[in-house]
Amino acid sequence: MKSLVVANWKMNPASLKEAKKLFEATKKAAALAKGVSVVVAPPAIFLRDIAGMQPARPGRGGKVGLGVQNVHYEPAGAFTGEISIPQVRDAKANYVIIGHAERRSPPAGGGETNEDTRRKVAAAMEAKMIPILCVGEKERTQSGEHFTFVKEQLRVGLTDVSPARLSKVIIAYEPVWAIGGTTAMQPRDMHEMSIFIRKMIVERFGESGMNITILYGGSVDAQNAPDMLRNGDVKGFLVGRVSVDAKAFGELLQAASRA
Repeated sequence: MKSLVVANWKMNPASLKEAKKLFEATKKAAALAKGVSVVVAPPAIFLRDIAGMQPARPGRGGKVGLGVQNVHYEPAGAFTGEISIPQVRDAKANYVIIGHAERRSPPAGGGETNEDTRRKVAAAMEAKMIPILCVGEKERTQSGEHFTFVKEQLRVGLTDVSPARLSKVIIAYEPVWAIGGTTAMQPRDMHEMSIFIRKMIVERFGESGMNITILYGGSVDAQNAPDMLRNGDVKGFLVGRVSVDAKAFGELLQAASRA
C-alpha cells in the first residue's frame, strides 16, 4: 500500500526561481521513492508555473500531485485577497489543504472556524477536488479534552460529506504543539488518536470509515517517519518545514519508502 506525503511549502520560498529549483528536486526525489505518492502545495502565486513543469504524461519523470494551502468556499465575489476553487482548478491543482492550524489561529490565519472548514470541504468536493481536512488540539490534557476538541472539528468539517464520497477525503492530524517544533508525537499516542478518529468516522459513515486516509503532521523527518508509519496507524504525512529543504525532504521520502 502506498503512503502519501504532502509537502506544505507555506510562505516559502521567496522567489519563483527558488520555487522551480525546489520543485525540480522534489520531482526527482519522488521518482526515487518507491511506494510513496507525493503532493506539493506551493504558495498559490507559483502554482501555474510549477504545473507547467510537470511531465506531459503520468509516470514520466516523477510526476507529483499539486495542491493549494487554502481556498475560499465561494466561487467568486468581493473577497479581497482570497483564492477560489475554480481559480486553483484552472491552475491544475487537485488537492486543497483545509483548516490548517495556522489558518485557524488568529490573527495570522484570521481565526478560521469549524464552520468555515465545513463550507470549504463541501465546495472542494463539489468541484471534485480532494480536501485534506486538518484537525488537532492546541495542547494535550490528562482529562482527555483534546479528544473532544478533535471530535468537534471532525463532526462539523465532515457534515456535508456523503458516505459515497468519503474515500475522497483525507484527514491530517496535526497537534498544534508539535507543528514547526523539534518534538514530534510518539507513535503510540498517534495510534491512539488514529483509533479515535476512525471510531468517530465509522459512527457517522459506517464501516467504510475504517479505510479513511489519515496523515500525521507535526515535526516529521527521516528519523521518526518510519516508526510513525509502522506503529502510528497513519498512511503518510503532511510536512511543513522539512518540505522546503530539498535534501531533508528527499531523505524523508526514502525513509517512508523503506518503512
